[in-house]
Amino acid sequence: MYASTVRGLLVRGMLAGLIAGLFAFAVAYVVGEPPVRGSIAVEEAAAAKEAAPAPAGHAGHGGGDAPAAAEEEEELVSRPVQSTVGLATGVLVYGVALGGIASLAFSFALGRVGRFSPRATAALTAGGAFTLVYLVPFLKYPATPPAVGNPDTIGQRTTLFFLMILLSVLLGVGAIVLGRRLAPRLGNWNAALAAGAGFVVATGLAFLVLPDNTDAVKAEFPAALLWDFRVASIAVQLVLWAVFGIVFGVLAQRLLAQRAGAAAETAAPRPASALV
Repeated sequence: MYASTVRGLLVRGMLAGLIAGLFAFAVAYVVGEPPVRGSIAVEEAAAAKEAAPAPAGHAGHGGGDAPAAAEEEEELVSRPVQSTVGLATGVLVYGVALGGIASLAFSFALGRVGRFSPRATAALTAGGAFTLVYLVPFLKYPATPPAVGNPDTIGQRTTLFFLMILLSVLLGVGAIVLGRRLAPRLGNWNAALAAGAGFVVATGLAFLVLPDNTDAVKAEFPAALLWDFRVASIAVQLVLWAVFGIVFGVLAQRLLAQRAGAAAETAAPRPASALV
């Protein structure tokens, strides 16, 4: 019975993630695409400037290689496809995957983090996932538009970002465990405050220990464009997790109510007339 319930929650979590992905795609296309197009235009302008022919007196310093450098590589996928079908595919797959993972976290958290209803637990799960998986790592390593950083360090920057996600999740789980252990002595409210303070202190230490991405953004990149991109990035994630929390809360509430009703009917003694 428990396994079938978890399976049902997993399916509903993936469905909720798909629906949330549709909303996130709409936000990404409307709000996120303009900064992306702007960053690509900045990159193309910089590349064109570097590939411009050298003055007449400096042909010996690489001016003869300018035409070759100016040639653009053939795009495997055009920008219109990237910004529509490609973006939709990526966001929807991302939403489905995270929805499934979040539904499993919900299954574990239900009844273990407090006497909350399934809807409230779904909201807490979505809020915690947004905070731990995205917001905290974002504060250390903010999102950057394409082609604005040093391409030689992209592997290192990606590793540091995922390491920050792992640390954030582990510290968040540790804060929950600490709060539960302190609750009998301090009370729920004081225990939650103590656990939250511990999480903030531990996260701050992680921020100090991990290196900064000093070359993540070129100095000449427009600050306003970078700000717009990062705001759009937060908006996409916020919409994704908010919609997921709402939709999955409704679906989980209905499923668990149905399973509770079925279990009650099974456990209830049948009337004597039914035994004749």
